[in-house]
Amino acid sequence: MSGEDDSDMYYSDDDCGYDDYYNMGDDCDGDQLDYRTSDPEYFSYECLRVEEVERLLNESIEALSDALQITPSIAKVLLHTNEWAASPNLLSSNKCNDWTQYLFGCRKPSHLEFIGNKLCCPVCLVPSLAEKFSHLACGHLFCNDCWAMHFEVQITQGISTGISCMAQDCGLLAPEDFVLSLLVRPQLREKYQEFAFRDYVKSHPQLRFCPGPNCHIVLRSKEPKAKRATCELCKTSFCFRCGMEYHAPTDCATIKKWLTKCADDSETANYISAHTKDCPRCHICIEKNGGCNHMQCYNCKHDFCWMCLGDWKSHGSEYYECSRYKENPNIVNESVHAQAREALKKYLHYYERWENHSKSLKLEEQTLEKIKTKINAKVMTASGTWIDWQYLMDAAALLAKCRYTLQYTYPYAYYMEPGPRKELFEYQQAQLEAEIENLSWKIERAETTDRGDLENQIDIAEKRRTTLLKDFLEV
Repeated sequence: MSGEDDSDMYYSDDDCGYDDYYNMGDDCDGDQLDYRTSDPEYFSYECLRVEEVERLLNESIEALSDALQITPSIAKVLLHTNEWAASPNLLSSNKCNDWTQYLFGCRKPSHLEFIGNKLCCPVCLVPSLAEKFSHLACGHLFCNDCWAMHFEVQITQGISTGISCMAQDCGLLAPEDFVLSLLVRPQLREKYQEFAFRDYVKSHPQLRFCPGPNCHIVLRSKEPKAKRATCELCKTSFCFRCGMEYHAPTDCATIKKWLTKCADDSETANYISAHTKDCPRCHICIEKNGGCNHMQCYNCKHDFCWMCLGDWKSHGSEYYECSRYKENPNIVNESVHAQAREALKKYLHYYERWENHSKSLKLEEQTLEKIKTKINAKVMTASGTWIDWQYLMDAAALLAKCRYTLQYTYPYAYYMEPGPRKELFEYQQAQLEAEIENLSWKIERAETTDRGDLENQIDIAEKRRTTLLKDFLEV
């Protein structure tokens, strides 16, 4: 990786890649401009290593230091507390003027007691020579031993850039060079610098640490959005804005609320929503072992929907009713207990579908492995090459991408206010769900599915997904 020219260092989702299953089958050879305008999930970012991030931060520090004629250490404090705003903006901001006035024009020397020719430290009360004392720009004097102990306690607690003066009601932050000048132990100095670097990255609006385990890559985007980013080193994918799993079309605040609610209520939902259901015709117990919601009873061959148990033959025209929740218009006039039951019923409707698509994704991973095994067998028996059978892998990849998006439409729908926009969203959601189930059904029966029919279904499903995201993905 080169760090020469930031403008040429960008990676799209395709460049860094999604996880293997989600990204399989993506085409990286298309026209980039068309891709940016046609794909609502396109996101431009770069993956940086620690030394590249340090160089990036130092450029901002040096520019501000030269402009204000201050030390780089104080420039770091100013930039960190102003979220690394560009130097011209920082220089013209009232906040910066207040800070510089505070740093250089508000010195209030401490009134310390003298014992002979020595000063008495107000913390440890031990008299020492004046050269054993230090102070920040605020002028509050303390002995170097107390400063060092103060820093050690703060760093042990994980605090670095937030270390302030020891004087009561003084919030002046200690610059990095002042802290390092009084820290003796190398381990503490190293830990302090590590914590400070972490704080600088977290406060920078364009930078995000990769959330992957033990990964030190930092991702940078000049337009930080709630889009999918993938670390080029450990392949961890996440939402750039909030750091959680990618959750389009649901926004960051909504998915956080939803996951909190699921954590609180999931046991109730799991208790009510069993893993097995009875066939609506012959009532034999059926366990779901595939991702597709189009079920066929092995006993009576009845085709039905796993979610609503409706007849699949008439399900095409009723899919909208299956995926949407029917609000009770008279619920406001009901008792508190009735409203609580209705609220639980609504939550379970969305939770069951959210959880079902999550399970379907895992089950379809097994289908993918079966497809790979079949392709290997065909290649070994000279029944075509990998390229001849690539369309099956493309279908599985697109199915995963569509189902992932569909899963995250349910938190979005749960918190939407009733109205025309929600009706449009639920209509598009139902259309996407119908095409996904058709695609899943055909993939699971790939041996008997016509290639042209499957490729046509891939195109239809992706168009449904893209249309929904274009209309409802918040950027």
